Amino acid sequence: MKYTYTTRGVCSRTIEIEVADGILIDVKYIGGCNGNLKGIGELVKGMKIEDVITKLEGIRCGFKDTSCPDQLAQALKNIRDKN
Repeated sequence: MKYTYTTRGVCSRTIEIEVADGILIDVKYIGGCNGNLKGIGELVKGMKIEDVITKLEGIRCGFKDTSCPDQLAQALKNIRDKN
């Protein structure tokens, strides 16, 4: 399944996510720090949703309460909870 998540409190605007059987197939951020976010997308490909949530949830960007990695974790929690 493909999902689009609208981020909150970060530079990126949305995250496009593809998941199959609880595994991340593809992650693309729209907006934000292009190189870093492409790197995150590549690193999490092939990982289980739960593992990505565990690793990325709670990461902060500077003084913000969230970050682009944390927003990915939030998006994946929403996907998990819907299924």
